[in-house]
Amino acid sequence: MPKIVEPQDTFGFLIHDVARLLRKNFNRRVHSIGLTQEQCRAILQLSRCEGIQQVDLAELLEIKPITLARLLDKLQENGLIERRANPDDRRAFCLYLTREAHAVVKKIRTIGGATRADANKGVPAADLDKLYATLSLLKTNLMGVEEQLHSDLTK
Repeated sequence: MPKIVEPQDTFGFLIHDVARLLRKNFNRRVHSIGLTQEQCRAILQLSRCEGIQQVDLAELLEIKPITLARLLDKLQENGLIERRANPDDRRAFCLYLTREAHAVVKKIRTIGGATRADANKGVPAADLDKLYATLSLLKTNLMGVEEQLHSDLTK
């Protein structure tokens, strides 16, 4: 008799698989505009907080500063970002999107929308609303746990 798999045993795997497939689908699509998912993440995050320093952007993206530096070098070569001297710290640069990048942001968002539409196909809107609300609550709960663990470690 086959073992019955409990939902709690597969939840993490299911979330991981859905995220992996979303990334794969998105990557395939953004390849058509000459970008990678990592470059798109940096551009979109930068569109939300232009003027941010590289080190802070690396932290937001959860990547090492040297990895981000190489990624930003490529984006700068392609005319999508510019580094400006930080008036408060001459050792640091602030990051800004170029005029051309704003059109790219629209393309990235369109591609993201198409990716979500494919994933959401056949799912009733009420179920999607409930899913987003539940995932948001899970995220909030886990962020609270992380903050508490960090607080406990720094005491």
